[in-house]
Amino acid sequence: MGCCGSSLRSWVHAEKPPGPRRPAPPTPPPHRPSFSLKAQKAAPPAAAAPAARGVEEVPALAEFSLAELRAATDGFAAGNIVSESGEKAPNLVYRGRLRGGAAPRAIAVKKFAKHAWPDPKQFAEEAKGVGKLRHRRLANLIGYCCDGDERLLVAEFMSNDTLAKHLFHWENQTIEWAMRLRVACYIAEALGYCSNEERSLYHDLNAYRVLFDENGDPRLSCFGLMKNSRDGKSYSTNLAYTPPEYLRNGRVTAESVIFSFGTVLIDLLSGKRIPPSHALDMIRSRNIQALMDSHLEGNYSTEEATTLVNLASQCLQYEPRDRPDIKKLVSILEPLQTKSEVPSYVMLGVAKPDELSKAPPSPPPQPQHPLSAMGEACSRMDLTAIHQILVSMHYRDDEGSNEVKSTAFCFQHVLSAGLYLHRSPCCSYRSKNGHSR
Repeated sequence: MGCCGSSLRSWVHAEKPPGPRRPAPPTPPPHRPSFSLKAQKAAPPAAAAPAARGVEEVPALAEFSLAELRAATDGFAAGNIVSESGEKAPNLVYRGRLRGGAAPRAIAVKKFAKHAWPDPKQFAEEAKGVGKLRHRRLANLIGYCCDGDERLLVAEFMSNDTLAKHLFHWENQTIEWAMRLRVACYIAEALGYCSNEERSLYHDLNAYRVLFDENGDPRLSCFGLMKNSRDGKSYSTNLAYTPPEYLRNGRVTAESVIFSFGTVLIDLLSGKRIPPSHALDMIRSRNIQALMDSHLEGNYSTEEATTLVNLASQCLQYEPRDRPDIKKLVSILEPLQTKSEVPSYVMLGVAKPDELSKAPPSPPPQPQHPLSAMGEACSRMDLTAIHQILVSMHYRDDEGSNEVKSTAFCFQHVLSAGLYLHRSPCCSYRSKNGHSR
């Protein structure tokens, strides 16, 4: 690993009562056993051996009841929301814990917007398709739920946050260069595996889709392998980051995924969100020092940085046919892994997995009390419903219950300050920049 000097080298391119879970049909063996995790049987006679790099064995895809997932997430409590995409995401992701079986299992539950998938059979078929995938570079799908209008996905929970958190909102240390290269390679491997398994379309690939497991290893969220709705948009990020062909025809192709991968490479290089068009202008003008993350303080290899910039430039080409395929990306990124002997948790600066297991257990969740109509509206962040309730009650400042007064105050504050309700049924909110108040 060298240090970059004053300039880099030349650049080439610019809810039912709980019942037994019904496992999906047996998963066929993957095409690439050297990288894949073995799917667990529905009722194994003995504990399965751990998978590579200490990754826990992944169970077979199961169908959950809404009651099970409500219990696992403490009634879909606002405090269990872990989605970082905020106002731009039409769906919410909750942390939860399945308490059945030999030991509790941490899960992530994606709750889709109402009527996002009107046909439960279609949703189940899509989930089963994604649920066949088992790979150590994926945060694998382990279940789904179709109950009334509710559509939910259940995946392995990744305990060390997202790439966006570590790149854009880091508190202790920035990600070192070798770890950034590892992220790029591992995510390319995940996309390559998905492509080999004929699931090449990944929707809205960005730094929020890259997660870190208990070992600090980067994994690709399985949620992006399904659209946000049957006929809805495939991208929820700012339009400046979407592939140009999607803006033209609204379709996602394998080449669109490569474009989005290029935006992740720019994130890794710069440590901030730079629109692709701007990044390409910087590369073409050889203004690379302005592109590179200053928090790296020059601690990166000039040659490796050159390779990554050129690769990002190729991925971000306007014409899909001019972008490299995923096999080429993997072949270029694999040789750049120069610190393979160093565990990811060390480079990421997080606690060792065994240290986490020695931590005192968290207190049991408090029983949930049913919310009033006002509380329900607030928990959904439904400003229209809040307004209608206040109007129907003829609310005035000197009247009303404490809850209504408190909510009305917050509602007025939300409208005046341009903020949005986020966690508490009444008074807590989060500003657009993601900081709790």
